[in-house]
Amino acid sequence: MNKILAFVLSFLLSGSAFSQVNFVNAFQNLSFSAPVFLTHAYDGTNRIFVVQQGGTIRVFPNDSMTASSQIFLNLTNKVLSGGERGLLGLAFHPNYENNRYFYVNYTRQPDGATIVSRFQTMLGNPNKADSLSELILLTIAQPFANHNGGMVMFGLDNYLYIGMGDGGSGGDPGNRAQNPNELLGKILRINVDTAYGGNNYGIPPTNPFFNGGGRGEIFALGMRNPWRFSQDPVTGTIYCGDVGQNDWEEIDTLAVGKNYGWRCYEGFAPFNTGGCGPITNYTFPVTAYPNNEQGCSVTGGYLYRGSRVPWLVGRYVYGDYCTRKVWKFLLSGGVMSDSSQIGTAPSGILSFGVDQNNELYTCCSNGIIYKFLNTVIGINGNSNEVPEGFALEQNYPNPFNPATSIKFTVPQTGFIALNIFDVTGKEITVLVNENKTAGNYSIGWNASDFPSGVYFYRLTLNNEYSLEKKMVLVK
Repeated sequence: MNKILAFVLSFLLSGSAFSQVNFVNAFQNLSFSAPVFLTHAYDGTNRIFVVQQGGTIRVFPNDSMTASSQIFLNLTNKVLSGGERGLLGLAFHPNYENNRYFYVNYTRQPDGATIVSRFQTMLGNPNKADSLSELILLTIAQPFANHNGGMVMFGLDNYLYIGMGDGGSGGDPGNRAQNPNELLGKILRINVDTAYGGNNYGIPPTNPFFNGGGRGEIFALGMRNPWRFSQDPVTGTIYCGDVGQNDWEEIDTLAVGKNYGWRCYEGFAPFNTGGCGPITNYTFPVTAYPNNEQGCSVTGGYLYRGSRVPWLVGRYVYGDYCTRKVWKFLLSGGVMSDSSQIGTAPSGILSFGVDQNNELYTCCSNGIIYKFLNTVIGINGNSNEVPEGFALEQNYPNPFNPATSIKFTVPQTGFIALNIFDVTGKEITVLVNENKTAGNYSIGWNASDFPSGVYFYRLTLNNEYSLEKKMVLVK
C-alpha cells in the first residue's frame, strides 16, 4: 500500500469524512403498538412479520405502500406485558417452508415466567397461525419483572438460540448469571428437531455442559440482559448487545462455552468480583460505551448485508434506546475498526430487524418502523448531497465475467479514489488513487483472479464525498 493510499484510508477511518443514514418510514400507511422485533419467514415470500409487545404478531407484504396488515398470531390472553415483559421474540424454523413451524418467547400470565414455545401456521393460509398448536419447550421462572431477555434465533447450525436475562432486580442479587446450574443470565442453545430426557427438545453435543457440570441447554454464560443478537450469514459470527447496569453498555461476539463476565464485570470494568475467578476466565466485549455519555440501554443489531447503503456492507450496526444513537464498526481478525456514529433514530430504538434482502430496519417506540437509506455527509457536516456533476454509473456489463467497465464523472479537479470491496467489506483492489481534472472517465477491472460473488465499488472525491454501487461477478 503506498503512502498516499494509507493516508487516505487513515483519514476516512478517523471520522473526519463520514457518512450517515436517513431513517425513512418504511411502511407509511401502517403504525404499530410497541414493535419489539421485525423479521421474515426465510421462505422467499418477501413478507414482513412484526412482533408487538402486547402479544400479537402482524404480517404484511414487504411493500412501502402496504395499506393493511393481518394478525398472524394473537397471544394477548397468555402474555403478561408491560415494562420489559411481553411477547419478545420470534424465529422461523429453517425448514419452515415445509413444516410451518415457528417459535416465540414471551412472559406468561399471571407470574411472568418465560415461555419458549412452538406454533404452526394454518395449512393453506400462510398468514394465519394455529393458536391451538402451541408446544411448550421451556418454562423458566423469573424472580423479578425485568431482565427477561427474549431473543430467539436459529443459527447456521440449525439450533435454536435463546437469550435469557439474569432474572432482574439490580446487580444480579442471586448471582444467577455465573451459576451453571441456572438458565438465567445465559445464552441457551437447543435442538428443536429431537426430543430427549422427557423434554420437547434435545441438547447439542457441543454445548459446554452436555456431559454434566451444569445445565445442558447453556451455550454461553455471564449475560446481564442480552437484548437482541444476530448471526452474520457470511462469517457465522454472532453479535450480541448486552444491556449494562449503570456504567457500561456492551457488544459481544458469542462463542460456545465462553463466560462474558456479568456480574463480575460490566463492560471492561470490575463490578462485583467477590467469589469470581481470575480475569482470564472471562471474555470481554468487542466494544463498550459509557452510559453517562452515549446512552443507557444498548440494542443489538445486525451485520449489514444489504445493498441500499453500500458503505455499510460488512459493518455491524447497533444503537441505544435512550439517546437513539446508531453506530457501526468493522470487525476483521478480531480487530475493530471503522467505528463511528451513523445517525440518530427518530424515536427510542426497541429493536433492529432485516428482510429477506438483508435490508435493515429500526423498530421504534413511536410505533413506526424505519428503513435505512443512504446519505452522504461532507467533512464539515454541512451538506447531505454530493456536488453537482459528481456521478458514478453502474458497471457494464453487470453481471460480468471476468472483466467490466466502470464509468464516473468528476465535476472539478480533485483527488479521486476508486476502490473495490468484497462482500465482507474488505478492500481487494485500488483502481484509481490520484488527482484528476474535471471530465468523464472509464476504468476497466479484470476479476479473473477473484471468485464469483457480490462486490462493491466506491468512488471518493477529495476525501470528502463518496458514492458506491454493487456489482456481480458470475463465472
